[in-house]
Formats: sequence, structure tokens, C-alpha cells
Amino acid sequence: MSRKVSGQKVSDFLLARLRAWDVEQVFGYPGDGINGLLSAWERADNRPRFIQSRHEEMSALEAVGYAKFSGRLGVCAATSGPGAIHLLNGLYDAKLDHVPVVAIVGQTHRSAMGGAYQQEVDLHSLFKDVASDFLETVNVPEQLPNVLDRAVRIAYARRAPTAVIIPGDVQDLDYSPPTHAAKMVPSSLDRSGWQAVPSEEALHRAAEVLNSGTKVAILIGQGAAGARAETEEVADVLGAGVAKALLGKDALSDELPYVTGAVGLLGTDPSFELMRDCDTLLTVGSNFPYAQFLPEYGRARAVQIDIDPHMIGLRYPYEVNLIGDARTTLQRLLPLLHRKEERDWQEGVAAGMRQWEEVMAQRADATAQPVNPEYVARALSPLLPDNAILTSDSGSVAGWYARHIRMRGTMRGSLSGTLATMGCGVPYAIGAKFAHPDRPVVGLVGDGAMQMNGMAELITAAKYHTRWDDPRLVIGVWNNHDLNQVTWEMRAMSGSPQFLPSHELPDVSYSAFARSIGMTGIRVERPEHVEGAWRQALAAEGPAVVEFVTDPTVPPVPPHAESAE
Repeated sequence: MSRKVSGQKVSDFLLARLRAWDVEQVFGYPGDGINGLLSAWERADNRPRFIQSRHEEMSALEAVGYAKFSGRLGVCAATSGPGAIHLLNGLYDAKLDHVPVVAIVGQTHRSAMGGAYQQEVDLHSLFKDVASDFLETVNVPEQLPNVLDRAVRIAYARRAPTAVIIPGDVQDLDYSPPTHAAKMVPSSLDRSGWQAVPSEEALHRAAEVLNSGTKVAILIGQGAAGARAETEEVADVLGAGVAKALLGKDALSDELPYVTGAVGLLGTDPSFELMRDCDTLLTVGSNFPYAQFLPEYGRARAVQIDIDPHMIGLRYPYEVNLIGDARTTLQRLLPLLHRKEERDWQEGVAAGMRQWEEVMAQRADATAQPVNPEYVARALSPLLPDNAILTSDSGSVAGWYARHIRMRGTMRGSLSGTLATMGCGVPYAIGAKFAHPDRPVVGLVGDGAMQMNGMAELITAAKYHTRWDDPRLVIGVWNNHDLNQVTWEMRAMSGSPQFLPSHELPDVSYSAFARSIGMTGIRVERPEHVEGAWRQALAAEGPAVVEFVTDPTVPPVPPHAESAE
């Protein structure tokens, strides 16, 4: 027999269970498909906090940004039909960048299903790919604990988005827990930490490969973020250079002389040369997909470390694939490595990086009309606090972020690495502020992304900034009146000139819009004002938008790109 919990509805239990999982906020947008949940939020005194975005896609991207920068679960919520559909892009961003997010979605009442009712969408078909690791509809109250608990655990374990669908009438049912009976599935909350460790035999095989090399390169991604000290020690022992996939930009300090920065189309020449000339490759926590930027096949012996057995061994013919947590695996590997006394290789890498920095400084100092976009990013880098969090949107701004922003201290940074979706920069920054309300956050955004959704989402920042201990949220906008990355891709890859009807953007005063909603707004049209504008924005007592009118004729493609094609 069911045991009803007095006065508690399914929606009440859902919020209580989220609180038990230490969920502190849910990024969402209201709608009648989740009215039962919204009523429960009111009864629960808004715990966990409901963070209202301007659009459900922004809710999902804010949940992704929160999860990326907190290391915790991101949760988003949306109504049935169009609300659920709008979540998709943000959830795909979570899927492709391996981020734990749970989507809670409303649905038409069960009695109307199959009746072509208003906002009735086949949500299982809609979400079956993006939430392929776990997707379930709650049809009876007793089902809820195991469905929600599994969604949370699987999101954490698979580092993936999961989805829980709750029809509107089910939300308002009296909650009854599963009973000790057949066809019931009990559940529990606890999720202890765990670490995967490769076998000793595999570690010894990997050590043999790494010890045999004389020109060792290390490629790190976001999976190496928790193994900073171990990565530094391995690089020191092996006399290696270290390149970073863009998602791993904050995994190691750029102040280390042998760190060559980003690798790939938006990367540096020293990273390109490191991969080209090495005889041994160690990849840690990265599935960097662009094989043309990795060593020629047969040139280098290679070892990969990745926590996901489903993803290991991709991209390159690795000789040893170590399945394990990066930090634990490197700790087990280090005693097996022989220190290389010869340092010519590593010193050459460092010399190449010094030369590259001179080249980048010259590029940033080059005359442009009216402002050089590279200078905007380069001027910002030394002004950033050591604990700043950066977000970058997609487009040409990602190149300036990749090559001119130097990570140091406890700085963090991320972008939409695999989906490369436009419009993530501002919601990521808002998610980062909720993850770390005591740290300054800077978002780097192009004018195309601002017009797509960034301007509207500034309203969310204006709405919530008083909740942040450190109210600094700076959005830097590269205003060049052009969808610049697409323009240059057409020129470089297809030989086509710019197609103005599709690429040209109207000139919008993003700074004036910011001022209209109570933010600091600064517009810069001359290079001598760039540094002062950044300083002013970083010193503002609340959110600030600083827009730079930049030259669209400065190409975002680095010098090595053509040689890698």
C-alpha cells in the first residue's frame, strides 16, 4: 500500500530532492507546462533558487557555464513544447563538451497525450539523441525518486546531459514514495567520489614509451584541469613542451616557459611546431579532434590518458591507452619515469614561445581602422585579476582569446569547444557568476553573438547582480559590423569574397543599451582609449559593457593555418 506524505505533492518532492543533491539554483524560464513546479517553488521559498533567463536556450547555456566553472551539476528547467525545444542547443553544448547537466521539462497532461493537444511534442523523440545517456518520463509519483536520482548520477558519471520529463498533471499529484513491493524501484541519494586507475602493466608500458623519447610533447585538455601539479612535474621530468586544446586553456599556467598555448587552427606556431617535430606524444584529458595538427602518423610514439573508456584511443594511433583519472594516473606514472638530463628540446620550445610572443605583440600593435581587434584582447590580458574567470563566444573573438589571453594564478576560462555555438559567451558568464559570486568574470563576445542573444541576456545580469559578492561582470564586445569568422572562412577556404547580404551587421550601440538597463556602458573608437576602457569596466561597481569598434579586415586565421591544410 502506498504511503502518502502529508501535504507533499510530486513537485514539492522534486525540489526537496534537488536540495538533497545540493542543487542551489535552477536556470529556467516559466510556462504553464511547469506551473505545478512553479507553485512548489513558491511553497519552498524559492529553494533551490529559480534563476530566470530571457530564453530557454540561455537557461541551458547558463547551466553549462555554471557546471563548467563549479565542477557541480548544472540544472535547467523549461515548459513543454517550445520551451523544451529551446533547451536543445544548450544541452547539445553540454553533450559535446562533456558537462553534467540535468534538464527538467514539463509535458502536456497525460489525459491529453496523443490528442494533438496544444504544445504537445514527442519529447522522447526530441531528446533521444541529446539526452541519450538518460531520458525518462515520470508517470506516477512512486517513479520520481529513482528517475531523478539516476538522472543526477548519470549526468555526473557520464559527464553528459540527462532529461526528466514530468507531465503537468503528475506535478500536482500527491507524492507517494515507492513501497517495498514488486514493480517498485527504491532509490538513494549518496554519491561517493571515485577514481579510475589503469593497471600496473599498462602504466609500465606507458612509461617505456615516454622514457624512450628525446623530444616529448604533452597535449592537455579540460580533463587535465585537476592535475595541474602532476602535469607540471611530468613536463619537468620528461623535458617536455606542453600544448593545450582550447578547452584545456586554463588547465596549466601560460607563465611556464615550456607551455606553448593553444593548438589547432586558433593555436600558436610553437604548438604547431611542437606537434610537428616531437618523437613522443602524451595526451592528457583531451580528445582534440583535428588530426592534421597532431604528429605525422609513424613519426611519434604516443600515450593517451582519459577517464572515459568510450572515448579513448581516438584521433591518433596511440600505442598505450590509459583509462583513468588524470591526476591519479599521473601520480602512479611519475615514479616510473626517468628524468631526462638533456634540456635542449625543452629550451628550444621555450625560445620558440618567446619569439611567438614578440610576433603577437607586433600583430597587436599594427595599425588598424579604427581599432585592432588583437590589441583589444592583448591589452586586457595583463589587467585581469589573478582569480578572474573568462568566457569566450564563438567566432573570431575565440582566436583573440586563444592567442592573446595568458592564464595565470587561479584564472579560469572556457568556451563552446566542440559545438562552437554562437551566443554562449554572455550566458556562460552569468553561469560563472552564480558558480563563483566572489570572483570577477569577463565575457569576450562578438557583435554577431550579441545581436543573436547576448543583448537580451544582459537583462538577466542586471536583474541578479546584487546577489553577487563581487558584482564585477564585464562583457567586452568586438563591434566590427561583420560576421567576421564566417567572412574570413569564405575567403580562406572557398576563395569567395565577402557576401554582404549575409555577413554585414547593423551598427548597434551595445554600450548605450547597457546604460539603458542600469549598467556601465563604454564605447571605444580609438586605440589609445582601449586600456583605459578595460580598467574602467573592471573597476565598475556592477556589470559593465565595453564595446570596441574594431577593424574587420584583420584576419583571425593564424600564420600556420595554411601549412596545416
